[in-house]
Amino acid sequence: MTVFPKNGAYTGAFMDFGATEDEISLDILEDFEKMSGKHQTIVAFSSFWGEQNFPMKNVQIISHYGAIPLIFWSPWDRPYAEDRGPDRFNLKNILAGMWDNYIDQWADQAKDYGKPILVSWGLEMNGYWFPWSGYFYGGGTPVTEGEPNRYQGPEVFKQAYRYVVNRVRTRGAKNILWGFHANNFTYPDEPWNSMDRYYPGSDYVDWLGLSVYGKQLSDDDWISFHTAMNSAYENICKLDSTKPVIVAEWGVGEFPRAGSKSEWIREAFTALETEYPRVKAAVYWHERWRNKDDTYSNLHINSSPEALEAYRAGVAAPHWLGHLQYEIEKPNVQ
Repeated sequence: MTVFPKNGAYTGAFMDFGATEDEISLDILEDFEKMSGKHQTIVAFSSFWGEQNFPMKNVQIISHYGAIPLIFWSPWDRPYAEDRGPDRFNLKNILAGMWDNYIDQWADQAKDYGKPILVSWGLEMNGYWFPWSGYFYGGGTPVTEGEPNRYQGPEVFKQAYRYVVNRVRTRGAKNILWGFHANNFTYPDEPWNSMDRYYPGSDYVDWLGLSVYGKQLSDDDWISFHTAMNSAYENICKLDSTKPVIVAEWGVGEFPRAGSKSEWIREAFTALETEYPRVKAAVYWHERWRNKDDTYSNLHINSSPEALEAYRAGVAAPHWLGHLQYEIEKPNVQ
């Protein structure tokens, strides 16, 4: 199944879909298109395992809009708070078969939907903020003394990833395109935690994904888009020489004392078009949230008139395709 364009790249966005990252409506999609000046070809949202359902209504809305769903299918339980460690969707519980019924039901409904779905399972596993990170499953402890280059944390993740993909494929959901979606920087930055340690193998992956962010928090350093992208792109391309790359999340906050958001956005659009030829889609993370210290992180494309102007100008380039390169049947949405 080929969904990615031969020439150019798809443009997409996550559009501030609420606390569970899945509160989608056709009005939100159309309002974002009007604001950005571009029809989006990928719409990203989350399907947290704590909700225990397949988001059929959401994928139908996205299909009606004329886009591909990108689902962050995350084994995460309420309250969906970072830095808490494993919950009832512990990777070892998944491997023990405790969530087979849910996986099967999700797969069956995905199959019934029938149209292409991009799925990112266990995103940003090379960070320490999500409970499926190898950080919580033995980290850099060798699997055995005789295999010093295989580490417990990444190996458990790989086993769980393969388990889920195999189970979904067994149900016949051939319309799913599976993504291996790593963070651009590794935390902790140790050899055992590098993205390649987590790679489940090319038989289990259809596309390679990256999260690429600039400054998000008030105490972060300001870094350029190139600094955020270069080494991550190089590393993920080494995993497979042929698979398309998606910048599955990208964005930067509005911190005028630290740097220019509008210049950062312009840099990103230019670089993605001219310097990273394997990138076939880029999905902007359009969200504003409140932090624990009562500061705000504002990644909205319209966080300032200058930021919006830069985004609109960048995405208007012909390279960024506002329509799918294949036909999909649009369902009726009430």
